[in-house]
Amino acid sequence: MPRPLIGISTYLNSASWGVWRDTPADLLPRRYAEFIQAGGGLVAMLPPDDHPDAAAEAVARLDGLIIAGGPDVAPARYGAVADPHTQTPTPDSLARDAWELALIHAALDRERPLLGICRGMQLLNVALGGDLTQHLPDLIGGSLEHSPTPGHYARHSVSAVDGTRTAAILGTDMLSVPTYHHQAVAALGRGLRPSAHADDGTVEAVEGDGPSFLLAVQWHPEQGDDARLTSALVHAAS
Repeated sequence: MPRPLIGISTYLNSASWGVWRDTPADLLPRRYAEFIQAGGGLVAMLPPDDHPDAAAEAVARLDGLIIAGGPDVAPARYGAVADPHTQTPTPDSLARDAWELALIHAALDRERPLLGICRGMQLLNVALGGDLTQHLPDLIGGSLEHSPTPGHYARHSVSAVDGTRTAAILGTDMLSVPTYHHQAVAALGRGLRPSAHADDGTVEAVEGDGPSFLLAVQWHPEQGDDARLTSALVHAAS
């Protein structure tokens, strides 16, 4: 049997390699590809494409989709004024917002298995009409455990909600997960339910309330060695 083809959205950034410096590039940290491969999937990178039918065409050829982590979602996408701590949108980040929202809607329309990671969870929530807490430390008393040091992943505990798909995959015991985020979901989007929480109450996973595989986590599973989430995605994509 061929491996299921799992598409994953990419970063838009300047990068340097070899003799090239500060060259516009479509980027994906290697750990994402390893994460998909560890679950038995074949990787396809999905850089932004502004053709009006590109997202639908791409998703039609995929067996599953991951929306990767990245910069803050533009607050205008969920009708909010930017908080001072929110990253200022750039042309690249705005293009990525538009592309990934189109991918999400295409995946929902076709009922393709979808896993959101960090920003991917936040963008899924926004796509379904929810909004975001723009700076989590302001909400939970200044705690920095979700992203204490710029450029370095932290770890904290999460527990899945009994009876959810997330719990069926990960169990309900407390898990220590790699994390790096300062924002989080606030009002939930249509058809989503919380499926895991941090000790401080932060929603750390959401999932769809229907039979299709629709799941997103606020942490970065690709930075750990637990392949259960990607195995579940690949199994659903099979």
